[in-house]
Amino acid sequence: MKIRFLSFLVIAMSLFSLNAFSQTSDTGELGLPGDNLDLYAVLDLFQKSKTIEDFEKSLNDEKTKINNLDLNDDKKVDFIKVETKKDGDDFTFILRDPISKTETQDVAVIMVSKDKNKKISLQIIGDKDLYGKDYIVEPAPKGSGGVTANPAYTGTNPVTVNVPASTTTVVVEQAPIVQYVYSPAYVPYYPPYYYGYYPPWFGFATVMAVGIYRSNHYGYHGGGYGYHNTNVYVNHNNYNNYNNNSRNTSNRVSHNNINSNNRNNVNNGNRNSNNSNRNTASTRDANRNSASTRDASNRNSASTRDANRSSSSSRPSASNSMSSSRSGSGSSSFNRGSSGGGSYRSGGGGGGYRGGGGGGGRRR
Repeated sequence: MKIRFLSFLVIAMSLFSLNAFSQTSDTGELGLPGDNLDLYAVLDLFQKSKTIEDFEKSLNDEKTKINNLDLNDDKKVDFIKVETKKDGDDFTFILRDPISKTETQDVAVIMVSKDKNKKISLQIIGDKDLYGKDYIVEPAPKGSGGVTANPAYTGTNPVTVNVPASTTTVVVEQAPIVQYVYSPAYVPYYPPYYYGYYPPWFGFATVMAVGIYRSNHYGYHGGGYGYHNTNVYVNHNNYNNYNNNSRNTSNRVSHNNINSNNRNNVNNGNRNSNNSNRNTASTRDANRNSASTRDASNRNSASTRDANRSSSSSRPSASNSMSSSRSGSGSSSFNRGSSGGGSYRSGGGGGGYRGGGGGGGRRR
């Protein structure tokens, strides 16, 4: 009885673990290079930072585990520098990855804008080569008291993740870094770093698997941190100005994306070819079935012909009787003894070894 209870307990725990895993699988993964830099986490870090330099340092700090980007494929986390563009009350903070001596790839831009009513907006926009087109993260209209790992889960035991949940709407104007850039104390920050020259505290951490990285940040995607995804640009003119005049791209990243797409196309083509081959094989099987039918039909016809041959076997009896008749006449011709004409004739006639009369052989 005790063994049965323990077995039941083990099965129940296993089912609970499977349910918990299925509920925590929503990590916001895109299947693109940007999966190694979660923009939800980046925006949260930005609005909590005190200065741009402080934000850049926290972004690249191994302890925060936010940056896992490796665009030059050296298995080490890249350094991301933050450059600033200012146009009146509009700020554009550009996250850039110097992946080689000759190439720099923009990762994302953070836009802080103030409209004519003095309302401040905050958005982070992922570069299309890393996140696809129109990937924008911004503060959500309202907060929530907790995060369900998988919001689509409708079971009776949802798993709520204990994270610093936002119980009120994120007020952009109250963010420390926003207050800083619009204050008289603001001083433009120009990062001195480039490829091969980094701050002494930067540690070149080893890149972790994307699945592990995403699972470390899935909590940001449930709404508990006060952010959500959109495709609406608050300051479209400012973004177009950046995109047309300041955006840096890397041939290496574009080449890797093309190869990745080609591999996907090849895999899809192979799958389609395999399906076609399977269909062709099915057709061949159908043909074999038809051939089997023909073989059976032919064999049946052959059996019929065999039967016909069996019935025709009764006909040789006439030929046998004819041959028997011929044999009989032969015998009678062979035994024509005394009347002559045959060999070994003992009476008259003209054969050899004639004993009596006749005209051949030895005469006595």
